[in-house]
Amino acid sequence: MMSRINNLEDYAVDYRKSVTEPEKFWAEQAERFVWRKKWDKVLEHDFHDYNVEWFKNGKLNITENCLDRHLLNRSDKIAIHWVPNDPKEPDRTFTYRELHEEVCRFANVLKRNGVQKGERVCLYMPMVPELAIAVLACARIGAIHSVVFGGFSANALADRINDADARILLTADFGPRGSKKIALKEVADEAMENTPSIRKAIVLQRTGDEVNMVEDRDLWWHDELERVDNECAPEIMDSEDPLFILYTSGSTGKPKGVVHTTGGYMVYTAYTFRNVFQYKEDDVYWCTADIGWITGHSYIVYGPLLEGATSVMFEGVPTYPDAGRFWRVVDRLRVNIFYTAPTAIRALMAQGQEYVELYKLDSLKVLGTVGEPINREAWEWYHHHIGKGHCPIVDTWWQTETGGIMISPIAGVLPTKPTYATLPLPGIQPVLLDNDGNELHGNGVEGNLCIKFPWPSMLRTTWGDHERCKNTYFSTFKGYYFTGDGCRRDEDGYYRILGRVDDVINVSGHRLGTAEVENAINMHEAVIESAVVGYPHDIKGQGIYAYVVCDADKLEITTVPEIKDEIMDVVIDKIGKIARPDKVQIVRGLPKTRSGKIMRRILRKIASGETSNFGDTSTLLDPSIVDSIKIGVVKDETEKA
Repeated sequence: MMSRINNLEDYAVDYRKSVTEPEKFWAEQAERFVWRKKWDKVLEHDFHDYNVEWFKNGKLNITENCLDRHLLNRSDKIAIHWVPNDPKEPDRTFTYRELHEEVCRFANVLKRNGVQKGERVCLYMPMVPELAIAVLACARIGAIHSVVFGGFSANALADRINDADARILLTADFGPRGSKKIALKEVADEAMENTPSIRKAIVLQRTGDEVNMVEDRDLWWHDELERVDNECAPEIMDSEDPLFILYTSGSTGKPKGVVHTTGGYMVYTAYTFRNVFQYKEDDVYWCTADIGWITGHSYIVYGPLLEGATSVMFEGVPTYPDAGRFWRVVDRLRVNIFYTAPTAIRALMAQGQEYVELYKLDSLKVLGTVGEPINREAWEWYHHHIGKGHCPIVDTWWQTETGGIMISPIAGVLPTKPTYATLPLPGIQPVLLDNDGNELHGNGVEGNLCIKFPWPSMLRTTWGDHERCKNTYFSTFKGYYFTGDGCRRDEDGYYRILGRVDDVINVSGHRLGTAEVENAINMHEAVIESAVVGYPHDIKGQGIYAYVVCDADKLEITTVPEIKDEIMDVVIDKIGKIARPDKVQIVRGLPKTRSGKIMRRILRKIASGETSNFGDTSTLLDPSIVDSIKIGVVKDETEKA
């Protein structure tokens, strides 16, 4: 039986059933889909020695459920409506029938180039329909897709290719982004100098600009399509076969390859898409994320297509050619459901009200936010100026590792409250723990957000290193999945996410591990050591503040401003512009305890503008370091003024 939550009573009934009879509840959701063989057991799990299996021994192909299943009744319905970066360039649309044909055709391209079930395919592409098509083509033949965001550097791309041991790279000549073009093929070429596993690179002509093509390795996308037909039977997969790997930063330097499997991910993304956004058959839905992140996987590609929705894909940026671009597209396409990041909202707020007042926005029914907790000022602006006071805002909390939305209002069903993700969705059992692992009962409490029972779309492992998965998510609090986030449960039982409690920074909704940024900074020849922390940023939510200790001899060779610029360039080269520090402060030392541990809470306070109340500093090896860092901040600000 399909479960749609229409009111508070439905929510209460579904939630209670999902907790008291989780296997029965999720089996009912799974029965909506096409299975080649039904599962033997709904759930088997162990949170101590981590292992989770959903719909055990069930057989299916997720693309049959995204595409083939809709051909009888929705074949002429638009599945993907693509809006290009340049508004002068025409849109492209794909009906479910057309998308099915294109996916089958490109699946045959992959097979023709030797891709087999279980092999990894890396995608480093712009936000074009071919990216979604290629993702689905991988799933069609049982290959594991690993999408790398087009803003990452050659080093970051190579690291991810090598970790996944990918055999094929899919890329493009260039990727238009605002007024710029990102040289994707050039970056890919640099990465492939250090990726011995890559056999072939298939290159899409997005702009037609000249690029270097290596004989016997590089192939043109359009040439390959001409060599195949558009019929491709789906590979039958086990429910627990890997669907994709998506890399995310953690509190250690090396990015983690989060693995999601087929059956449970399918069931959960469809369920959450349908209910959180209250999707109805003729709604036009637009998520502004990039498919390089989990939001794009779950709520541009899989969730909407599983529900037979029309999903808008956008190649550009919110301020190009002006800050009215989002709202112009909303009016033109009559968008009903709009899902974006608080960073984008704050950036558009800063551009002025005149860019909103030009547009009606009367088609909108539901607004959503994703990537980070939204601040009250942005929430109010979004509610009044975009939603005109009548569109519910679903402030969704979830993670790459969770696969789908976990805590969120259900549009028009759960009363909202600015800055609160409100209540857990059915199937999600959150708890707040103190630092000793004791559960904090009742309301009006604050602690570490953990989940005490499995849900279908949760990560299964980290690619090639299951111990790392167990240590990262299940060792801090035994028997619980630890999210890494602090959380408050207020007097109404509503959940408010307070941000990371580990060494991870949330920049514009994207998680970056401090260790990864520090490792890059430390590669500069003048740097002895560094410490990176987050600090409040008006647009990004959190900015990156780097405290850097340099070799005194090297500082005499060049000026401090030049060293700072070079440090930023190193980070861009090793990771990408997304990780570029907003502030770099050269310091004589870092505040360390006698055991050598950096007291990051002090650095966070200084970066946030605090000059006192640093707590107990008696364990510091050299307390005078703190004063010298404070003086340095004041000196930097004076010089800027």
